[in-house]
Amino acid sequence: MTIREICLRGREAIPALQASSGQQRNDALHAMAKLLLRDVDTILEANQKDLAHASENGVPTQLLDRLKLTEARLQAIASALEEVAALPDPLGLGEEWVRPNGLTVRRLTVPIGLIAMIYEARPNVTADAAALAVKSGNCVVLRGGKEAFHTNCAMVNSLREAMTFVGLPADCITMPEDPSRETATQLMQLRGIVDLLIPRGGKGLIRSVVDNATVPVIETGAGNCHVFVDASADVDMALSVVDNAKRQRPSVCNAAEGLLVHRDIAKTFLPLVKARLADVELRGCEETCAILPDCLPATEEDFYKEYNDLILHVKVVGDVEEAIAFINAHNTGHSEAILTESLTNAQKFTAGIDAAAVYVNASTRFTDGGEFGFGAEIGISTQKMHARGPMGLSALTTVKYVVWGNGQIRG
Repeated sequence: MTIREICLRGREAIPALQASSGQQRNDALHAMAKLLLRDVDTILEANQKDLAHASENGVPTQLLDRLKLTEARLQAIASALEEVAALPDPLGLGEEWVRPNGLTVRRLTVPIGLIAMIYEARPNVTADAAALAVKSGNCVVLRGGKEAFHTNCAMVNSLREAMTFVGLPADCITMPEDPSRETATQLMQLRGIVDLLIPRGGKGLIRSVVDNATVPVIETGAGNCHVFVDASADVDMALSVVDNAKRQRPSVCNAAEGLLVHRDIAKTFLPLVKARLADVELRGCEETCAILPDCLPATEEDFYKEYNDLILHVKVVGDVEEAIAFINAHNTGHSEAILTESLTNAQKFTAGIDAAAVYVNASTRFTDGGEFGFGAEIGISTQKMHARGPMGLSALTTVKYVVWGNGQIRG
């Protein structure tokens, strides 16, 4: 079956899903969670096949971590689906007003229609995207990476069965049988069939979709995230936050890739960072290397790079204004943090930084739909359209204006 035929089947399922009740959609999510756990052995067996194949083909360690499923991770995925089911229904919300001519205007939230996802080796995205799409009344086409093909197939089989279990079409959730690049390119160009395309993955994938798609796209972003340690920062807290932001899970987009340190504390703070992050490769500016002689010199390219690894570029700056300017010149608009005891500097930072999420005295690792209370997320948008930051249910709705009259005509 071609990708066009698969998407057309998804479109045919739209009326049934959009006619369903919020309770029926919640029942579908509960069934998804239940069947994923029922099929845990089948899913983990498929995942082992993908992991073995990925290892043989030299997939980097950090990507293998994203690909790997365990029984605990699958349980967490199922729990996330239950959390989404518990969230309020995003549809039918809005406001109403009456115009001077007597027309009643109602602005209502409605589903987008058919959403397509192109993503890399992240099996959790398969379940999260399906759950958020169904909860918001949207059908979804899931085109995961070839590295996770067998895992995704096993999970989608369970998810599709869950839809039929509650009386909804299995084709509310579809997946291409061919994970090739050509299939992805075709999916990007199904204008008039696909209503919205959301890419989720590395910088190369995002750029390819943005450059080649003819369907509407919400750009999710790679994360060149920074932590700025101000002169007034609590040192113990700063070390803890930097450690967490870099090392807790370095392969993900909200991990810190850059560390900025105020010049007034650099000589004392940087050696503490080096000791605390002993397994992290530091690549520093000229001042950093003078303080840490065995630090590797950073290139200009380093300051723009998302490593997804235990590597951190380091820059010494003179004040919060310089930190803001440096970050805005090099970041990807994802997540940025300041560690400070100065309310003035915190306010300058939050006002001046151009990013989807800005933190004061907290780790960048919290930029996540679940951590923000959205249940799950379909991606983290780094653009400035209607959706920015972690994209939960509301990001998957649009609006419809319903206007009631009693014969008014426009003069």
